[in-house]
Amino acid sequence: MNIVYKDIHDFSCEQLEDLFLSVEWSSGHYPEKLVTAMKNFETVFSAWDGNKLVGMICAMDDGIMTAYIHYLLVNPEYQDKKIGRELIRMAKEKYSDYLRIVVVAYNSELSFYKKCGFEKSDNASPMFITSLWT
Repeated sequence: MNIVYKDIHDFSCEQLEDLFLSVEWSSGHYPEKLVTAMKNFETVFSAWDGNKLVGMICAMDDGIMTAYIHYLLVNPEYQDKKIGRELIRMAKEKYSDYLRIVVVAYNSELSFYKKCGFEKSDNASPMFITSLWT
């Protein structure tokens, strides 16, 4: 397996639908919205096995101080192959001059992010408003 990493924003509905549904994310049911979202993110790094999209990281930033990782996902068939760590490394490199990189992680993901250098905040909690279309 030869994974190739790309810095692109153009994806097909099918590529995004397959990747997002592989990790059981409900946003995979809205591939047209995902296509638009990818074009609007400041940063999108993706991982490819041939023509198959197998992972991606997407981030938004304010241009100087803070970057927010919005998506990090790797198809389960490709997990435990350091693809997620490489995508994080790429984002950390891009934002190395920023004061902080923020990620909202599920509790089950905390150990992964800690291994990548993130620290859990003791004085902050993520908060959400979820749209009715999810």
